[in-house]
Amino acid sequence: MRKSFTSGHALIFFFLAITPALAQNITGVPGSPSATTTITGEQLPAPPQKFGGKIGREATQSKPYWPARIVPPKGAPNVLLIITDDSGYGVPSTFGGVIPTPALDRIARNGLRYTNFHSTALCSPARAALITGRNHHSAGFGVVAEQQRAIPAMTASLPRIRLRSAGS
Repeated sequence: MRKSFTSGHALIFFFLAITPALAQNITGVPGSPSATTTITGEQLPAPPQKFGGKIGREATQSKPYWPARIVPPKGAPNVLLIITDDSGYGVPSTFGGVIPTPALDRIARNGLRYTNFHSTALCSPARAALITGRNHHSAGFGVVAEQQRAIPAMTASLPRIRLRSAGS
């Protein structure tokens, strides 16, 4: 059976062909320290950029090539993410702790307080809570990934979740 090539196939090939070009939109001189690029954000961290220089046997035979600095696209939201290791509410001075955090204190005095976060004692569970926005146990990371177990909450894999509608 012979399959025909449709205009839908052409459209798919067109988008596949232009996607790398869109992802590598570099502003400035490629390879220079001042070159910048934006990314779609679909893959974080961004994949490494292709090296466009030359590595010779001697420094004089080599050509340096700086990867473009990643900058946010125009109109991107201004997001501040603060990650602290092995700490919780009792640590920063903002919430009565012993470690001085003057910038966080100033932000809190101006009315901005983030009070919905998950505190964990281990790196993998902390990252799972951060990425999913859920408690580390419900994200399947009750322990570090290297110590996964074949029991609920410790499989190091995100369980399937049934989302409820607002009315249920």
